[in-house]
Amino acid sequence: MATAEIGLSMLYCLGEPFSSMTKRLCKLDVKHVELPDEGLHRLNARRVTKLKQIAKTYDLDYVVHAPWAGINIATPDPSLRRTTLKRLEKSLMLSKQLGCRLWLFHPGAMSALSHVYPQQDWQDNLESVRYLLKLARQQGVNIAIENVPEPFPFLMKTVQDFHRFYQDLGEDIGMVLDVAHAHISNQIQDFVTQFSKKIVHIHASDNNGTQDRHQGVGCGTVDWKSFAKQVKDAKYSNLIMIESIDHVDESVQYLRNIF
Repeated sequence: MATAEIGLSMLYCLGEPFSSMTKRLCKLDVKHVELPDEGLHRLNARRVTKLKQIAKTYDLDYVVHAPWAGINIATPDPSLRRTTLKRLEKSLMLSKQLGCRLWLFHPGAMSALSHVYPQQDWQDNLESVRYLLKLARQQGVNIAIENVPEPFPFLMKTVQDFHRFYQDLGEDIGMVLDVAHAHISNQIQDFVTQFSKKIVHIHASDNNGTQDRHQGVGCGTVDWKSFAKQVKDAKYSNLIMIESIDHVDESVQYLRNIF
């Protein structure tokens, strides 16, 4: 029976120069790597060429996390939304060139105008997702949307939000289950059991149940053994990507021991 495989997000070294990150890639003890297209590690054509060379040499498999800082696909300003989608479109195109197995992104958020125009941000979020889906299909890239955490004003944080999203969207798109985000809402098991056929990627980090701290796996209050059983029962066989920013090596070993 196919089982989940463990990978590592390079989020933990996002504060380092891109050149330092690529040196780390050459020394990893994992095959599957998630690259944040953000900050000092923002993708461009030259960097994609370098990353492809590293992947070939060291037999790496990439996933790309779309830009998130300042990104809101549900912004009420049409011109800002077009600019936002252009940025994401560039990220998606570069991910195709990179040959990544998945490109993942965050849903939109409420704004200062949400109370003035009720539900408009929800509709704008849906339209933006439809646009990204259409683009991804044209480019032959698999994409997925992530559950995001409290207390931030995102539109899609809970199981209930995702049920509504899938009902209203009317199209198929995979889900990225962020365990730490779901832990804050006390909905890890609900996400796994209710969306087992939608989850195509998992983020793993830990926290104390109140704040998204990206702690090492096993350093917070997530019940990882229970989670592992739920994932196995759901017959999940894709990647579990460690997104911790500390105790990274220990997190890799911890998950390997329980999966």
